[in-house]
Amino acid sequence: QVQLVESGGGLVQAGGSLRLSCAASVSSFSSYVMGWFRQAPGKERELVAAISRYAGSTIYADSVKGRFTISRDNGKNTVYLQMNNLKPEDTAVYYCAAKRTVSLLIMKTSREYDYWGQGTQVTVSS
Repeated sequence: QVQLVESGGGLVQAGGSLRLSCAASVSSFSSYVMGWFRQAPGKERELVAAISRYAGSTIYADSVKGRFTISRDNGKNTVYLQMNNLKPEDTAVYYCAAKRTVSLLIMKTSREYDYWGQGTQVTVSS
């Protein structure tokens, strides 16, 4: 059973930074595409960023390009989301997701991911 545990959320002022971490309890972390999604109240869950198995490829939502950076450390079974220049519209619950695959491609929709963390709240005040 795959367990994903997010950490690093919190309250920050607009323009500030946060770094989210997601630790995975798996035996072969490099077999998983990893993604960060977010869901704001009354809105659908959306992809924020995703990273391929060996970090050769990344994708970002247009709204976070240039501000957020996804990375992974396969030796530590951990994926990160560095969030800079945060805006009030970034306020949401952020979820880590994993998809076991042999592909080197990145999954872009939530239904393609098999495992999810419990979420961590990010609140950006204006």
